[in-house]
Amino acid sequence: MLCALVRGPSTGHKLAMYRSVSELLGPVHDVRHPSAGRGFYQQQQQQKPVPVSVPVSVPVQAHRRDLLSLSRVAESSKPPVRRLHSEHDAMFYSMYAYLSNLPRLHVLGMAVVAYVVYYLIQVVKRPIIACSDGPFKQYLIRKVPTLENKYWPTFWCVESRAQTVLASLLRSKSLPHVNYRREILSLKDGGEVALDWMEEGCEASSPCILILPGLTGESQAEYIKCLVFAAQQAGMRVVVFNNRGLGGIELKTPRLYCAANCEDLCEVVQHVRRSLPEHCKLGATGISMGGLILGNYLARKSDEARSFLSAAKIISVPWDVHKGSASIEKPVINSLLGRHLAGSLCRTLRNHLDIYRDIYQDSDMDIQRILRCKTIKEFDELFTAKQFGYAHVNDYYSDATLHNKLDHISVPLLCLSAADDPFQPLDAIPIKAANQCTHVAIIITARGGHIGFLEGWWPSTKDQYMGRLFQEYFTKALFDEDGEFQHTSNKMHERFLAKQTVALASSSPLLLAKKMDSDQLDHKVKLM
Repeated sequence: MLCALVRGPSTGHKLAMYRSVSELLGPVHDVRHPSAGRGFYQQQQQQKPVPVSVPVSVPVQAHRRDLLSLSRVAESSKPPVRRLHSEHDAMFYSMYAYLSNLPRLHVLGMAVVAYVVYYLIQVVKRPIIACSDGPFKQYLIRKVPTLENKYWPTFWCVESRAQTVLASLLRSKSLPHVNYRREILSLKDGGEVALDWMEEGCEASSPCILILPGLTGESQAEYIKCLVFAAQQAGMRVVVFNNRGLGGIELKTPRLYCAANCEDLCEVVQHVRRSLPEHCKLGATGISMGGLILGNYLARKSDEARSFLSAAKIISVPWDVHKGSASIEKPVINSLLGRHLAGSLCRTLRNHLDIYRDIYQDSDMDIQRILRCKTIKEFDELFTAKQFGYAHVNDYYSDATLHNKLDHISVPLLCLSAADDPFQPLDAIPIKAANQCTHVAIIITARGGHIGFLEGWWPSTKDQYMGRLFQEYFTKALFDEDGEFQHTSNKMHERFLAKQTVALASSSPLLLAKKMDSDQLDHKVKLM
């Protein structure tokens, strides 16, 4: 410490004494705290020290000036410290200091409590039922108890992509292989599809559900087996429709499948209906792209579908294919899922490369480039759209889109979608259209991902939200022991015809007159 030499009286000599710089130089105020100087000054005033004259020699005064200059240089070289300009800054720094000194276990406990509150408020919610106020909505509320309960996603897996991936992994590892009875159906154009029947434990009068898998799915896909086991527990038979080229079937014609074409489904539905006893009811379920095919069949072949099917259900369908395609290409995780599906499409084409190589050898289709596609849209643009005669991939997507065709559906259709589906944004779900539709009800859960819908602390693979809703709906609709569903369906159809009549009258009175004449003629033929 810097010192000052003070000489005092002594016997013939002066005694050398050292004092601190602050005592020697007087009070030096701290520039970091403006109040420090005032406090020190007030303290000095209160103490009121008695001035003592200390004889100081000339060398000491010079040394004093040197020390004062050194002190000022040292003070000026100190880095400036940020002042607190407001009470908010002071509160922030106080909170930061408090949290910095908390034990780690306390911080962990606070984080867990915060997550529990978030889970209960933002995650656990009762599903939305988008449906017109009428017979169908009233029937669903009375007969399907799952719709009135809150959906509790798996506590530690609520994120949409995590639900999508984890559901697939858990089901694929735990659900056993299903022993189907395979039937090969030859189509009118010479193509073949595989129909896998599951009838174990079913009676002769048991109803049947036709299941359409997703983009590259087949009868052993994990989400298909989840529905198959749910139907088996309820005593219903199941038949899975494997698209052309899938399920281990070789292509007989150079044609695969697409979401906008329902010609193969028309033949499959007619064949399955002929294969069942007359009194057995038939339902249908489509998952993802299978839901698009089924939905387009219900809309385009409305009367035919109503004559064959008693009820239908679609799960995680991309309602607007344009928005769904854009959503699956968003970086980073969505795009990884899209690349995985695009790779599955390329593998499907590669498995049947021999039949395509000769046909498209002299065409503008570059098969090798198609096999290197990284996105679903790129594959559809280079292959699917051209194979089915579309000028552009956007024309194909517009034709496959389902959200603007709900008014044409005349079969009771229950739909399950998640608000956080990475393949379909929430704003693309046709909630407003469903609220005005007589035969369509869309169930929207806050969470669930794409074909995920896991629930519980440790998700069970067989009893899941998706399978339970599937089982409850078709058990009531197809067994229909009290006949209430058939009565509800008839009332729905009356409203459907009345709505069509009003729409037709407003658009063209001449067409309405022709339709009424045609209906009268059909009625006379039935009487004869």
